[in-house]
Amino acid sequence: MILRFAAVVAAALVLAAPAAACAHPRTSLAYLEGQVMCPTCHTTLDMSDSAAAVQIKSFISKRIAQCATAEQIKSELVANYGQAILAAPSHKGFDLLAWWLPVAGVLGGGLVLGIGVWRWSRRQRDDVPREPAGSGLDEETERRLDDLLARFD
Repeated sequence: MILRFAAVVAAALVLAAPAAACAHPRTSLAYLEGQVMCPTCHTTLDMSDSAAAVQIKSFISKRIAQCATAEQIKSELVANYGQAILAAPSHKGFDLLAWWLPVAGVLGGGLVLGIGVWRWSRRQRDDVPREPAGSGLDEETERRLDDLLARFD
């Protein structure tokens, strides 16, 4: 019984060793290809076949085989090529403006549009002519019209 238990534990340890080599979830080349730019043609790696793109893809594949995380690989690429190697700006410092400026533009545009529509609708309501106080007919015509209308009642 104890021997059988020891064999199961030993087998589990042997089979778990390769899985434990990468303690964190592995990233993939396909994932990083869409987030890293080619420095020569200025497209993402998944769209580029230039020599620089092939070299960067090879570097990423080696780092993935060494169990590096996506963030580690990106930071190494930024250290070698600069911030322009990333397809999206970082979420810190001045680059944060690239994320919030479009949102502020859309909200500001919506506000200006809403105020414009509100003012236009108010102006339309004020421009509607009021009914005249009198009918504009002389007394004789008015009397005859009242008589005709009375006949239809």
